[in-house]
Amino acid sequence: MAELLLSRRSIVLRSIVIHMAALMKPDRVFDRVREWEGLARFASSPSSDVRLGIVSGRRRQGKTFLLDALAEAVGGFFFTATDSTEAEALRGFGEAVASYAGGGRYAFRDWDEALERLFAVVGDGLVVIDEFPYLSKASPSLPSVLQRALDPRGSARKSGARILLCGSAMSVMGNLLSGNAPLRGRASMELIVRPLGYLDAARFWDIDDPRLAVLVHSIVGGTPAYRREFVAGDAPESLADFDSWVLRTVLDPQVPLFREARYLLAEETEIRDVALYHAVLGAIAGGHTTRGGIANAIGRSSTDIGHPLSVLDDAQLITREADPFNRGKSTYRIAEPLIVFYEAIMRREWTRLERGNTEAAWRNSQATFRSQVVGPHFEGICREWAMAVDAEVFGELPGQVAAATVNDPRDKKQIQVDVAVLAPEETGHPRRILSLGEVKWDRTMTLGHLERLERARELLSAKGYDTRNTVLSCYSGAGFDENLRAAGAAPGERAGETDAPMLVDLDAIYALE
Repeated sequence: MAELLLSRRSIVLRSIVIHMAALMKPDRVFDRVREWEGLARFASSPSSDVRLGIVSGRRRQGKTFLLDALAEAVGGFFFTATDSTEAEALRGFGEAVASYAGGGRYAFRDWDEALERLFAVVGDGLVVIDEFPYLSKASPSLPSVLQRALDPRGSARKSGARILLCGSAMSVMGNLLSGNAPLRGRASMELIVRPLGYLDAARFWDIDDPRLAVLVHSIVGGTPAYRREFVAGDAPESLADFDSWVLRTVLDPQVPLFREARYLLAEETEIRDVALYHAVLGAIAGGHTTRGGIANAIGRSSTDIGHPLSVLDDAQLITREADPFNRGKSTYRIAEPLIVFYEAIMRREWTRLERGNTEAAWRNSQATFRSQVVGPHFEGICREWAMAVDAEVFGELPGQVAAATVNDPRDKKQIQVDVAVLAPEETGHPRRILSLGEVKWDRTMTLGHLERLERARELLSAKGYDTRNTVLSCYSGAGFDENLRAAGAAPGERAGETDAPMLVDLDAIYALE
C-alpha cells in the first residue's frame, strides 16, 4: 500500500514538473521569476484543492502583463473589468465568454448565471479576472457568488477550473480573504506583485553606473510601467544626462509621469479628503516620520490623522516601521518614490512647472532633492542591501533590519542609526545586534561618524543588548576620508578583522548577485 501511494505521488509530481516545463516564462516578461513560478504551479497543479488564487499589487507593477502572458501560455480565459454598473459589467463579461467560446452572444441576468456558463465553457482551464475590485464594487454580492461556485457542489468545483482574481485596490483585495469574508479559506495562493528591487530596476533601465542608478531609483523606484508606457523608454544616457532626463520626463507637463503621483492618490477608493492625505504625505516626505511629528507638521491632532495613516498603509502607499530599540515607537515612510519626489519637489514648485518654467523649478530644488529625496532613499537601499547580503558579512543572516534611534542621556540627544541589523530574537537571551550603520549620500564620511556609532554601541550594551560582535558600518555615496579608510575595510575584506569598521560604497551595494 505504501509503495502504491509513493508511486501515485511520484506520478503527480512528474505531472507537475512536465506542466511547469511547458510554462516557460516568456522573454518579454522581465524578471518576475518567483512570481511566474508561483503562477505556473497554480495553473499546473493537478490538486482538486487548488481552485482560487488572489493576485494584488499597486498599480503599474505589471500584474496584467504577467497574467495575460500566463493566460496565453495555457489558453486560459482573461477578462479585464472596468469601472461600470452591474448591467454593463455583465454585458461585457458575456461578450468575453462568447468570444472565448468561439462566437455567438451571451446575455446574463446575474452573476450566478454568468459564472455557471463561464465554467461550462472553460472546463478545467484557467480563468483570470483582472481589476476584480471594479466588479465587486458594482456587485457587492459577487464574492458570495464565487464562494458558492467554489463549494463542493458548485460549478467551479465541478468543472475543475482554476480562478485568479487580480486587483490594484490593495484594501479591497486584502479584505477578500480576511475576517468573515465569503472567500476566506478558499484561496490556495496569495501573490503580491511588488516593485522591482533596486538591483533589478537598474538592469531594467539599462543603467550600470551605481550613482546614476540611485538617482533614477529615488524618483521612479522599481515600477516597470514608468519606463515603458510613461516615458516611452527614455532613460538617462549617463550621469551628465540626469538633469536633462528629469526635465524632459517627470517635470515635463506633457509627459504622463508628470501627474502620476497625484493620480496614484486619487485612484484609492477610500480616500475622500485628498488635501488632508497630501498634507500627511508631504509631512512624511519633509522628514516628519512619527505620528506626533506628522500631526504637528500639518496642524492636526494625532487622533485626526489616525484614519488617513491607516488608509495609506492599507493601500501600501506608506509603511510603518517599528524602532527596534524603542518599544512602542514607530516611524512612517512613503513606499512609492514618485510620491516622495512629488511631495518634496513638484508640489512646492507646481506653479512654475505648469507654466513650463521647469529649469528654474529644478534648479531651485537641488538642495531639497538631495536632503529629502535621495538621502532618505539611499538609506532605504542600504537597509535593503543589509537584508540581502550573505551570512559572512555580519556573521549570520539578519532577523531584522531597520532604522532606529538610541537615546544618549549624557549628551541629551538621540543618535540616529540608519541601518540597525539585529539577529533573530531568542527567548531568554539578550537581543544580539549584528551591526550598527550610518548612511551619508553626498558627504564624505570621517572618523566622527564612526565615533557616533561607537557611542551608540556603548549605550545599547548598557541597556542589555548583546553587542560583543556588533559590526560598525559606514555606508557612503561620496566616499570616506583617508583616516576612516585606514581604520576600516570593505565588506569582502573583513575576514578576521572583527574590530575594523565596515566601509560600504556604491560599488559594494550594487555588487550583489
